[in-house]
Amino acid sequence: MELTALRNIAINAGLTETFKWRSPCYTSEGRNIILIGRLKDHAVMSFLKGALIEDTAGLLEPPGEHSQSVRVARFQTVESIEAAAADLGNYIHQAVKLEAQGRRVPKPAADLRFPDELVDAFSRDPALSAAFHALTPGRQRGYCLYIAGAKQAATRVQRIDRYRDRILSGKGLHDCICGRSKKMPGCDGSHKNA
Repeated sequence: MELTALRNIAINAGLTETFKWRSPCYTSEGRNIILIGRLKDHAVMSFLKGALIEDTAGLLEPPGEHSQSVRVARFQTVESIEAAAADLGNYIHQAVKLEAQGRRVPKPAADLRFPDELVDAFSRDPALSAAFHALTPGRQRGYCLYIAGAKQAATRVQRIDRYRDRILSGKGLHDCICGRSKKMPGCDGSHKNA
């Protein structure tokens, strides 16, 4: 019922319904604007460039602590969705306008913190350092977050060792290394069916 209420808001705002990333996706002139989905205890409307939206009603929040662009509105009841319908419609119109203008969410320049264990590995292994710094900023960020996410230093070192060959080959944490993915460069799990 909550998903139907969110869908009606998206359709009434003039968006086109499609299906991407295993979720209902709503577009304007072929550009992705929002996703809707159901989680364990709530439904969400995800604004893909929500960080640019003026959140006058205070409905939007980042889906996770490292989210830079996406903002979500969470709802547990149809009544709460209906109460926020006008604000959500306004946010959709803002998102469509921002997308038509080609606006991008600015990426923070210096938010990448290298875990100490990674810095130590770079000093011992110049090839690893060179390969890591040749990766795109997004791939570097992914590795740094993954490595730093381990609570113990020994686990951080194990993660570096485990992904060393992948880094040396220029691959990101979630890039395909088997060559079977239909969604290159990302891994779509095709290796599991081989």
